[in-house]
Amino acid sequence: MLEKIKSMIAETLMIDESEITEDTRFIEDLHADSLDIVQMIIAMEREFGKKFSDEEITKIKSVGDVISYLK
Repeated sequence: MLEKIKSMIAETLMIDESEITEDTRFIEDLHADSLDIVQMIIAMEREFGKKFSDEEITKIKSVGDVISYLK
């Protein structure tokens, strides 16, 4: 799952996958803005078939948070 998520993030933000770990934070480390985050969430919802609630989206700060939610 981590590799697929890393690939999706890298594609959205146009960065190298090697820059992404479970501890990577979207805003602080990857400098993603709110539109980037929304695009990634939509792509992950489609890929993994799980809907993120508005409340859950506000709690997601890192790649690890996404993985925890999807499990």
